[in-house]
Amino acid sequence: MLSHISIKNFAIIENVEIDFHQGLNIITGETGAGKSIVIEAVSLALGSRADTAFVRSGTDKAIVQLAGTHKGEEYVITREVSAAGKNLCKINGEIVTLNHLNMLCKKLADIHGQYDHQSLLNPDYHIKLIDMYKKDVIFPAKQKVAAVFTQYRDISSKLKRLVADAAENQRQRDFMAFELDEIQKAQLVPGEDETLEEEIALLQNSEHIYENLAGAYELTRGDEFAALDGVKKALDMIENISEYSKELTDVYQQMSDSYYILEELSSQIRDMRDRTVFSPEDLNRCISRMELLSGLKRKHNASLEDIIAYGQELEEKLDQVENIDSMKAELTALQNKCEVDLKTACQELSTLRKEAARELEEKILAELGELNFKDAQLSISFKETPEFTESGTDLVEFMISTNKGEKQKPLSKIASGGEMSRIMLAFKKIVGDYDEIPTMIFDEIDTGISGVTASIVGKKLKQIAGNHQIICITHLPQIAAFGSHNYKIAKESDDSSTYTTVLQLRPDEKVQEIARLLGGINITDTTLESAKELIEASE
Repeated sequence: MLSHISIKNFAIIENVEIDFHQGLNIITGETGAGKSIVIEAVSLALGSRADTAFVRSGTDKAIVQLAGTHKGEEYVITREVSAAGKNLCKINGEIVTLNHLNMLCKKLADIHGQYDHQSLLNPDYHIKLIDMYKKDVIFPAKQKVAAVFTQYRDISSKLKRLVADAAENQRQRDFMAFELDEIQKAQLVPGEDETLEEEIALLQNSEHIYENLAGAYELTRGDEFAALDGVKKALDMIENISEYSKELTDVYQQMSDSYYILEELSSQIRDMRDRTVFSPEDLNRCISRMELLSGLKRKHNASLEDIIAYGQELEEKLDQVENIDSMKAELTALQNKCEVDLKTACQELSTLRKEAARELEEKILAELGELNFKDAQLSISFKETPEFTESGTDLVEFMISTNKGEKQKPLSKIASGGEMSRIMLAFKKIVGDYDEIPTMIFDEIDTGISGVTASIVGKKLKQIAGNHQIICITHLPQIAAFGSHNYKIAKESDDSSTYTTVLQLRPDEKVQEIARLLGGINITDTTLESAKELIEASE
């Protein structure tokens, strides 16, 4: 539920603090006092789009803070909108994205304004109402449909692509076969070009390499002045005196290690020398191979690895050309099987929806009856989509007649704003029982109604407030009388500015406000008595 809102420099509001409570919170005030501005501020805190027009004239930024709880956790939401266009969202002091804020706020509250009837006029919303009503059984069925639909769509796309590609591949068959033959004959090996470059460099410089290796070997151990012999003699001398100190022992050990490393390197140099021979045949072979590889790389403008991959692709395409009929038959069989599975899943989903729709029809009619639609008739129409969708094959629309003898028509054909307000309230009463949103906010839901109907709407709001926190703006005394907590919004002006204030009303002030709603500026004993009677009747 929402417990508190702080509004600073928002439109004509300079600084307002409001504590909300569980039950039915009613906000009243004169036209233009700023009732809807409070709802705009709440809406901003709950994630609506920011607008620099919200910033109070002459100030740098508007700030709205909203405190609330959800499933035992406390939240403080902050929205800041600067005159320069900057927008900041925070949850418990941490900056978050607007999308993140929206995800949380959808669980906290639901706002319904006088223009929110539009969702009821959209048949796409009707099927969502049915799905939500029996979500425990319908959602798993929807997930099954979505999974099978994805499989069906993928197979169908693959089959369509196979047929389209086959025609093109058939035209390119000879050329692809030529290119594949050329690549296969080359017997390409990944990284072969780099290995060849190194081998060619060695072969081209083999004489120079041999001379230096031979010379290095001679210097280390090949003649009477070999370096290894001198190191060995020095090592023997150090060994003779190593026992006299730890430092001499360490020098001997390090010198011994160096000797054996040098001996190993000398053997390695000798082996490399013996392997180094100049072979014109090997050099010509490597150069010819490199020219072949370079030619293929230039032709395809690609690396060896890419050419190898291209060859595999050509092989697959040619295989597809050769086996198009069997591949097409296999995919068609899979598509047909998947289509049967999808049709079955859609039928199962549709059956569940129709069962839910029958229950929902009865509940909505009962709610409409309580809202003074005594002769209303309502049905939920089902039609089939021309193609499969991931949500099934149902087209759903609510059909209604509000007067005896009238033919049922789509909700979009209901012209009266007052009727739409009550119809929406009936839907929200039912939806509110299973959507688990703790707070409902109604802005001017009383549009187009009055008298007895207004009292019925007030009673219905109080009934909903038994399980939800309700915040409602109204201009009708019949609805205001049902408030558990009443607030009055007033507008004041001085020489330079206009201010909006919000006052939570005591019981006697509530009587005064309802009397004002009944009789206007001049409050008489008669209007006061009428106000008291309305309040007593609402309890």
